[in-house]
Amino acid sequence: MSDRIVIIPTYNEIENIEAMVHKVMGLEPAFHLLVVDDNSPDGTADKVELLQKEYGDRLHLLKRKGKAGLGTAYIAGFKWCMEKDYQYICEMDCDFSHNPDDLNRLVTVCEGDADMAVGSRYAGGVVNVVNWPMGRVLMSYYASKYVRIITGLRVADSTAGFVCYSRKVLEQIGLDRIKFKGYAFQIEMKFRTWKKGFKIQEVPIIFTDRTFGVSKMSTKIFREALFGVMELRFKSMFGRL
Repeated sequence: MSDRIVIIPTYNEIENIEAMVHKVMGLEPAFHLLVVDDNSPDGTADKVELLQKEYGDRLHLLKRKGKAGLGTAYIAGFKWCMEKDYQYICEMDCDFSHNPDDLNRLVTVCEGDADMAVGSRYAGGVVNVVNWPMGRVLMSYYASKYVRIITGLRVADSTAGFVCYSRKVLEQIGLDRIKFKGYAFQIEMKFRTWKKGFKIQEVPIIFTDRTFGVSKMSTKIFREALFGVMELRFKSMFGRL
């Protein structure tokens, strides 16, 4: 059995899921893959079930009753993985904005002296984003600057969703206390990891906007991140994190 797995949450990713599964399954060293699907009406989960016949016990599917947010999908996936013997648990998007070829780079960092590896669009002050409108690039870049100013978290890309966790991180940060569901979920996971004293290392990646499907970004998600950062800071100050 592989000691590494990647979790991919899906909602209406029928245009991407088959190619993504084949790509991840072709990696060496081998990864397992857990798809967490929120009852996609386009048949994403049905496609995964068909692919399970080809990939057997390397490809897993967790079906949920409805769309309940990115954060809750990842928490469900983390808990599923923790019941198994995986030592390195990764997360990434299904739309190829994160390159699956970078997964082993993230795991290698965690096999070294890091506890969390972040696939970073902004490591070293360089913006490695392809095909995003300039307004969205600036919003994302300065959102991470804002997080650093408010919380002190020294991560250049705090909203990044391409991450590898060592098992011990997920065992100790309190998954049941994670509150946020969108971009703020990604920030909260990094903030809790940092406050627990774990080492976070950023790995430069090139982020390419999706070609197929529809972005799940919304004003509500952005607003949650904006005010959620302040909430994390205040909870930390008063020992309520």
